[in-house]
Amino acid sequence: MELKTIQTPHVPVRYHEAGQGQPLVFLHGAGGLDLDMGFLDALAEKFHVYAPLMPGYGDSEECAELRDMLDFTLHTWDVVAALGLKDPILVGFSMGGMIASEMAAVAPRDVSRLALIAPAGLWLDAHPIPDIFSMLPYQLPPYLFHDAAAGAKIMSAGGDMSDPKFLQGFLVQAARQLGAAGKIMFPIPDRGLASRLYRIKAKTILIWGESDKLIPPVYAQAFQRGIAGAELVMVPEAGHVVAFEKPHDVIRAIARLA
Repeated sequence: MELKTIQTPHVPVRYHEAGQGQPLVFLHGAGGLDLDMGFLDALAEKFHVYAPLMPGYGDSEECAELRDMLDFTLHTWDVVAALGLKDPILVGFSMGGMIASEMAAVAPRDVSRLALIAPAGLWLDAHPIPDIFSMLPYQLPPYLFHDAAAGAKIMSAGGDMSDPKFLQGFLVQAARQLGAAGKIMFPIPDRGLASRLYRIKAKTILIWGESDKLIPPVYAQAFQRGIAGAELVMVPEAGHVVAFEKPHDVIRAIARLA
């Protein structure tokens, strides 16, 4: 994918672009795009994919003006406008799914097709979402992957996740990235989205890994109850990073919106 830059009213935005066909905007999760690139390459075989980086991720600039959920929602609409897109297929993963949901609720006439991949944004007292902001790298794989051992190797790129030098690098990167994510997801990812889901008019596909331990499938049912006509696709042998573990299953589900 090609890395490009566009200007929005508040900040330059870095984004990846590839493919042809129907335009599709992909919004990444709190971990950034590192685990999504293979999935996006495959997705670009069917769609014209745009994957913007949230300010503070990758080599993108931070943006102090983005302070709350509404700011991030409107900023992402600014990104869509700067890309020259009208009514693209909107796809969001985890934190990105939360933002995509808010975008579709705030501007329901501007989103006709919506794919939410294990989105954040709801809170069920009986099923609290683990606090990723307090976790060290070796604690994350069981929550993210169906196969935690394989996930640990992937996240560490062969390094030792308990090694102080590796840990230092991880924490520096996490502090920068999660600093932005924390504005809308800390201490809990609940900014009242549940009361706005009814406003979503888009044809909606919910995609969830059956083994998701970060945002468990009970949240899929809550989203499905909140969005009229939403279709739920459960993917076996996949955890929270379902698009990484089962990319073709996820792409087939998204293709139902085409």
